[in-house]
Amino acid sequence: MKKLFTPILAALRHFLGLFHPPTIAYALKESGIGMTVTVDDSSGSGQALTNDITSINWSTPRGVQDITGLDKSGIERLLLLGDGQLSMSGVFNDDANKSLAVLKTGISSNVTRTVVIVVSGQTLTMEMVISDFAMTRAQDGSFTWTATLQLCNGTVPAWT
Repeated sequence: MKKLFTPILAALRHFLGLFHPPTIAYALKESGIGMTVTVDDSSGSGQALTNDITSINWSTPRGVQDITGLDKSGIERLLLLGDGQLSMSGVFNDDANKSLAVLKTGISSNVTRTVVIVVSGQTLTMEMVISDFAMTRAQDGSFTWTATLQLCNGTVPAWT
């Protein structure tokens, strides 16, 4: 008798499932493919460097002050100033308005650079200075660069 009802119950469950789909919500997870990175050149014009960049890391840390009193058994902390730091590496490109033209002037000029990172419709904008720009010609012939930028204008980075 059980063997007779098993296929009928399975069909019934399937039929009811079509009218009452599960209400489980799944998080939308994405890769960084499609990300764009724009950095101002020394004249303040944003230049798309996405094609030259092979790797990028950024952080928006906050200072923390320990304010724990002697009467506490757990730590108390205050958030202090916000910061922005960015490091990126890429492939040499000396075309106009590309990575070499944009980054090489960072050390010789005190010009701030607007950096805009866009990923999945989310935008992070930071005013930064280029604190380091290094180039490497490896034994295999590859010619790459790394750049470090740091927040400079006192405005805490924020995603929009």
